[in-house]
Amino acid sequence: FYSKPQLKGIVTRLYSQHGYYLQMQPDGTMDGTRDESSSFSQFNLIPVGLRIVAIQGAKTGLYLGMNSEGYLYTSEHFNPECKFKESVFENYYVTYSSMLYRQSQSGRSWYIGINRDGQVMKGNRVKKTKGAAHFLPKVIEVAMYKEPSLHELVSEQSPPRKTVKTSDSPSHQNGHKEAPRAEAS
Repeated sequence: FYSKPQLKGIVTRLYSQHGYYLQMQPDGTMDGTRDESSSFSQFNLIPVGLRIVAIQGAKTGLYLGMNSEGYLYTSEHFNPECKFKESVFENYYVTYSSMLYRQSQSGRSWYIGINRDGQVMKGNRVKKTKGAAHFLPKVIEVAMYKEPSLHELVSEQSPPRKTVKTSDSPSHQNGHKEAPRAEAS
């Protein structure tokens, strides 16, 4: 017994106001690319609620999530951190904010954002009104999806597959990316 795909979503590229396409590398790293034809910049936007989407790399099959510190990461399983509220801004740009996390004091939302250097930012550093948070979905096709099965957030013992290097993570000192380290298994 197979459930029929019943959710109408889109395959799209997310073009940032700073001139980058959001992309998910094969190893799960998130960044921006100016290459319009990069196959890693295609995403499935799957509706999982009213104006709530799951963002899945079309090539990798991984879901985009935002953890409690505001870092973007990718997950093989769809979990509550992988739900993003889709809001259309007055300039037709769309913002994607975490459904789970926001500033505790002000209640300000945390957004997916790409800075002017094409690096993803921590959600709590991205302002709704700034270009970093603004994406123009460039729809490739409309597609039908099965509802992703929601997994519980696993306790801290098993870290997410790969946390994204963001512009304020220590591995970017002096502007040089360090060589990728083999991850301990």
